[in-house]
Amino acid sequence: MPDSTSIAPERALLETRQTLVGGAPVSIRTLEEALTRAPRLIAADGGADSLLQAGLFPDLVVGDLDSISAAAQTAFADRVAHIAEQDSTDFAKALRTAPAALTIAVGFIGARVDHFLACLSELARSDAPCLLLSDEDCVCIAPNRLDLPVDVGMRVSLWPLAPARGRSTGLEWPLDGVALDPVGQVGTSNRATGPVTLELEGGPVALILPARALDTMSRVVQMAPRGPDTASL
Repeated sequence: MPDSTSIAPERALLETRQTLVGGAPVSIRTLEEALTRAPRLIAADGGADSLLQAGLFPDLVVGDLDSISAAAQTAFADRVAHIAEQDSTDFAKALRTAPAALTIAVGFIGARVDHFLACLSELARSDAPCLLLSDEDCVCIAPNRLDLPVDVGMRVSLWPLAPARGRSTGLEWPLDGVALDPVGQVGTSNRATGPVTLELEGGPVALILPARALDTMSRVVQMAPRGPDTASL
């Protein structure tokens, strides 16, 4: 693959579901869960080594190549997109280089905290329909309005990246009248009492569900894009 900062998005790619693999540890089970739903396989830099160890062949490897091993570079030499700039993360480089209808990103939670936080910030900046998946959790940026057909008792956590307010139904601790703030009140470890509806303004706000809610979150990411803030709640 030629060195570049972008690859022209073809219509077919924009309709594709893909699994993006980062350098944090990822279990075979979680990787398989992602690939079942998003079969195109992309590696972000050192994530290529996880694929090499698993005996999997990515369609593309994207990054500044400061983490990938020589063995993985050699094995995947014909599909490496080297992006040398240091102003963005490999996660960000991959999202803009390989656009898709849905990106399930594994190997981005569970290793370095600074890397995870950088991914969360990129999710907030980007319009890419993307979620992060680990063995325990799935994470996306919540749209302004959404319906979650979740089971009673399911953990529904909200983490504000900036001040936000909202309304809700179906939560044990409703959002109505609560000022969410990353240095004030946050919305972690809430629980569903039935199907959940959320209306949010301000933010962005990260939505965190158990990994078993992957299909629900995938629909949220694809069908309910973020838009301008809602009217004052």
